[in-house]
Amino acid sequence: MSATPETSPTPEAPLLPHFRAGTGAPLLLLHGIGSQFGVWAPVIETLMAQRDVIAPNLPGFGDAPMLAPPARPDIVGYTDAIEAFMDRLDLPSAHVAGNSLGGWIALELARRRRALSVTALSPAGMWSRAGAYYVVASFGASVAILKLIDRWLEQIMAHGAGRALLMGQVMAHPARLAPEIATLAARNLAAAPGTLPALLATGREAFTSGAGIRVPVTVAWGSRDLVLPARQARRLQALVPQARLVPLPGCGHVPTFDDPQAVARVLLEGSAGSA
Repeated sequence: MSATPETSPTPEAPLLPHFRAGTGAPLLLLHGIGSQFGVWAPVIETLMAQRDVIAPNLPGFGDAPMLAPPARPDIVGYTDAIEAFMDRLDLPSAHVAGNSLGGWIALELARRRRALSVTALSPAGMWSRAGAYYVVASFGASVAILKLIDRWLEQIMAHGAGRALLMGQVMAHPARLAPEIATLAARNLAAAPGTLPALLATGREAFTSGAGIRVPVTVAWGSRDLVLPARQARRLQALVPQARLVPLPGCGHVPTFDDPQAVARVLLEGSAGSA
């Protein structure tokens, strides 16, 4: 009698690199395109005093590998990856907060019943077609410029004016950044293999419906966001009527460095309860 060959199990995707610390209810933090979990550093200490903070690198960013085919770097692919990450951590649900693409993923996780609450900081996907084109073109141009000037980046970032010139697209007060942090952020944007694929794939999509979202949603938008203007919050509120809008005066698209105290307060308030 011949032996029946064993079926090899499908290899499990590697666990996404992540930071985890703190105590309390789980709070999953998701960064945006061209970033990594270090973008949450200014608010981590405040958050971890009251939350079990979990901050992964999205696939293709930081030291996280790209999504494995047939997954695509679109909103479905990234949401699937974070859902798989939660499964690997035995985390059926969590409070979820995200910036830009991370905010959009947080809303999608809520539709999949994996979020206890959502706090979205300038979430992507609320754009018009023209708005999406602008984001893809402007970020694409930034990547090209940063790659061209990489050898001089430290010298440029050593000056407040240089930081303002190169980081002013995403932060309202880039001159306040330490030069080494500004240099790292610029190189993350330019060097991450996921940046351009994610831009091109998600730029073809839009958030179209909040149907199925039954958890508290907080949306915070920087008044000086030059990437996704604050007026886009109105479209989100039309799609998710229960959303609570919170302004972040004087903040840009990535607000964690512009006003850490305000951002930490919004994240703690947004994750204070569940439906």
